[in-house]
Amino acid sequence: MIENENTWGRAVQANSTDEFHKRFDQALELLKKDLGKAYPLIIGGKKIQPEQTFDVRSPSDTRIILAKFPLATKEQAQEAIRCAKEAFYEWGQSPYENQVSLFRDVAGRFSAQKFRLAAIISMENGKNRLEAMGEIDETIDFLRFYADQLEANHGFVRPTKSVNPNEKTQSVLKPYGVWGIIPPFNFPSAIAIGMSSGALITANTVVLKPATDTPLSAFQFVDMIYDKVPAGAINLVTGRGGVVGQAIIEDPRVSGIAFTGSKEVGLSGFRTFTRESAKPFISEMGGKNPVIVTESADLEKATDGVLRAAFGYGGQKCSACSRVYVQKNIANQFMDKLVSKTKNLKIGLPWERDTYLGPVINESAKSKYEKAVELARKDGKIVFGGSVLRDGMYQNGYYVEPTIVTDLPNDHLLVKDELFLPFLCVQEFESFDDAIRQANDSEYGLTAGIFSQDKKQVDEFFSKIEAGVTYANRAQSATTGAAVQAQPFVGWKNSGISGKGAGGAYYLTQFLREQTQTICNES
Repeated sequence: MIENENTWGRAVQANSTDEFHKRFDQALELLKKDLGKAYPLIIGGKKIQPEQTFDVRSPSDTRIILAKFPLATKEQAQEAIRCAKEAFYEWGQSPYENQVSLFRDVAGRFSAQKFRLAAIISMENGKNRLEAMGEIDETIDFLRFYADQLEANHGFVRPTKSVNPNEKTQSVLKPYGVWGIIPPFNFPSAIAIGMSSGALITANTVVLKPATDTPLSAFQFVDMIYDKVPAGAINLVTGRGGVVGQAIIEDPRVSGIAFTGSKEVGLSGFRTFTRESAKPFISEMGGKNPVIVTESADLEKATDGVLRAAFGYGGQKCSACSRVYVQKNIANQFMDKLVSKTKNLKIGLPWERDTYLGPVINESAKSKYEKAVELARKDGKIVFGGSVLRDGMYQNGYYVEPTIVTDLPNDHLLVKDELFLPFLCVQEFESFDDAIRQANDSEYGLTAGIFSQDKKQVDEFFSKIEAGVTYANRAQSATTGAAVQAQPFVGWKNSGISGKGAGGAYYLTQFLREQTQTICNES
């Protein structure tokens, strides 16, 4: 068992929140001195600086160029795969104790640099400082937990009982080979490094292609570890998904893929990758996550939990709450409280101390928001929000209002499709059976929550809800904020493929394949 990093929680408990903010501000000022720096590819243990690059701009203020990264070619992606293939045997023969020691060391180094790394995230993808630190904490927890799991399972070597007294038998889980790691923009540290760690700590080799909007956080990890492993054991290749990502998925030398992103891209990648042969494809593909609020709910807790789940990081989490089913006879009370609290959310530069909500990630997300608002006005009722913020401090970023919509048909596009925006649909129900039915009426099954004081309803919710990560009466957040080790993050239905959760006891085994070994002692 590990102790979760929990930086902000510890600061609150120790009454040292002012020190937390002071250290974050100091890290932010240091980071600003590195703005615009050019970063390399890392292939075969070497740093490579191609001529063609792209700018990584902050979504909070697009005048800020955080970094310049290479636009890798298909050939460079293929070279990274070749290097990873060559490094596999040497890395695969390394005793598991070496991996455990290395990843614990990297976790310690991340912990020592956590404020700098959190400041990078806040500027890179627009998370407020608490969310950004939470992501770095999660990254550290992944590194420690996977090291702990590898050690606790003795490198996944288990003696077995043979039917023949003259035979010694054992089961060994062994690495596959080269893994392509393709993470999303919204967790450029935790998901990128969590997936990469799952592959690398189990003695596979890695080609990591970070999201084009957010490559800087992934670079921090690769730069910290690449010279501690055989050359080519981990490679960083940045650039367009249609070039670099496609090259990874189509290359027959790649033995496995770990992907997090949209259902459409995930399923397309799965079909392409497994077209010629059966190979592991670990995928988490989003959600349309419901919360049920019954007449017995504590409405203070319910509105706090829904607000945080729906509008934390602008709804840009696959676990975000995007639809609420509230019992009809308390709907007005619930809505009054929710709207009142939403009005008080501060929107602004995410790295500033009191900001709750920063920007959406890019122009495409802003356009998607405008289309959703137009559709909501036509087919439903916008109770709060619905505007793109363009004036004053907002004019150089992608800022939108958190938006609450009612009176939509239950089968409406906005109720069914993942939006990845601060956009919440509130529907009403009369019977609890109807609430469960509506909550389950989705192609997704990632997270779900309930607020009810009725134990029978809570038990029935856990029994019948079709989702991998579920919560009851959680004011901290109704559907988001799963902690490594405590709440493995797993999607059902079209939210995932493997049925095993990141940060859980079964995650690492997905990167391994079983071999049974028999030694006969007969003379």
